[in-house]
Amino acid sequence: MSDKDSADQTKHTETTTTTEEEVMAKSVDEFSADQQIVCSIIPGLSADLYKGQSGRIGVIGGSVEYTGAPYFAAISALKAGADLSYVFCSRESAPIIKSYSPELIVYPNLDSDNAVEEIAAVLPKLHAVVIGPGLGRNDRTLANVGAVIDKIKEMDIPLVLDADALYFVSKCPEIVRGYTKAILTPNVAEFDRLYASVYRSEPNKSEDPNAALMQLCHTLGDITIIRKGAEDTISDGHNIVTCSERGSPRRCGGQGDLLSGSMGVFSYWSHKAFAAQSSSTDLSRQKLSPTLVAALGAAMLTRRCARLAFAKWSRSTTTTDLIAEINTAFKSLYPID
Repeated sequence: MSDKDSADQTKHTETTTTTEEEVMAKSVDEFSADQQIVCSIIPGLSADLYKGQSGRIGVIGGSVEYTGAPYFAAISALKAGADLSYVFCSRESAPIIKSYSPELIVYPNLDSDNAVEEIAAVLPKLHAVVIGPGLGRNDRTLANVGAVIDKIKEMDIPLVLDADALYFVSKCPEIVRGYTKAILTPNVAEFDRLYASVYRSEPNKSEDPNAALMQLCHTLGDITIIRKGAEDTISDGHNIVTCSERGSPRRCGGQGDLLSGSMGVFSYWSHKAFAAQSSSTDLSRQKLSPTLVAALGAAMLTRRCARLAFAKWSRSTTTTDLIAEINTAFKSLYPID
């Protein structure tokens, strides 16, 4: 190796190792309006709180083929600040998911004969539910999911739909129509499929993509959709917000599970904060919905985790590396404690 090559390598290493410090410094110097609005929904920590008050989040997913996704979502909810995470999965996947972490409460009943009744019995404990990570497309499982979604709507519980739950919604869009506590998290391909299921044609690529996003949200009864991509764009049918946080060029599997899991706890916090506000407060004056703020908060967190992890691991970055950055990313974005 030449002296020049050695110097270049040293320079690259130094740049990589200082990236986290730069991110932390920038977060202090440039505290954005987006960060401020998200901070306003996050509850502070207190010795007066008891277990469960900061969030009890359910994750419905996990099949024999996909055991990592529900774990990523559930552990991300915990790392973001939830007190308890519940996973409802197939019987075959349950021992595997349990082996990943002793901190998860795992129910092996998603494919059972009494799945709907058994899951519905636990729903009153939960502050938000995430459906989709590792779900698979088994007909019986999807039928159970449809019935569980109906129960969730009856109980007015915040809902995040991701992965194969979006496939299910594309087959049955009426299942979410008008439920304004729902957030859908499609990537571009999933968004196009959902759009086509509603309008019988894909969105016109020559027109403003934000118009198609807002149109679909409005047609589905003003639900919230975050369309993931180079930029994450969020609409609740009335407003459009683009997540300006820079992410990572690495596209390892599982990043969407971090997003959906953290979005579950942000959704609980957001609905609780909005319900406690009067019309004269900053939250009310923003004219943003609880679901839009929750989606924005989780998107910013996930992107910063990705950037911090990529600075350390580059092409070797995996979702486990992103999860390890949740604490640093959260403190730099939302310094409330």
